[in-house]
Amino acid sequence: MNPLRAADLRRLLAATLLSAVVLPALALAKTSDRDQPMTLDADASVCNQADANSRCVFNGNVVIVQGTLEIRADRAEIVRSNGDIAQVILTGKQATMKQQMDDGTMMNARADRIVFEPPKDLLTLTGNFNIESPRGSNSGQRMVYNMGTGQMQSGGDGTRVRTVIQPRAAAPAKGSN
Repeated sequence: MNPLRAADLRRLLAATLLSAVVLPALALAKTSDRDQPMTLDADASVCNQADANSRCVFNGNVVIVQGTLEIRADRAEIVRSNGDIAQVILTGKQATMKQQMDDGTMMNARADRIVFEPPKDLLTLTGNFNIESPRGSNSGQRMVYNMGTGQMQSGGDGTRVRTVIQPRAAAPAKGSN
């Protein structure tokens, strides 16, 4: 039995994914994924189910799937405080997330470390992060995204940031088929 309540894990990953893709010039994550069952596979896990202030660690070939969302990491750590998820840390060379958007396109994100803090509505990607969709991309060494305010902050630490915004597809000319 999964040590975390299924609803908590679903909410966490849906929020993680939603926050990862609600960036300027990127599409929204597939909303129906939030209502799908979630599976979490790993080579090993260690969890404390009895304590409301606990830590669950999943190691080795971690794969989390919910609908079209797929997360892969070497390690996933879920920290609970007073029974609520306080932090999720995904690490690897590199941790990856991919998901189909509501418009049918795919979003791909990767970083050496992805940290989601639900109480603060913060998602932080560090270590060669890259987020791509057909609408654009953003890459650098560190990005912090506030899901509550929509504020995205990257760079400013002496490293460079690159954002690419793809042009809108041209509408067909009138009278052409």
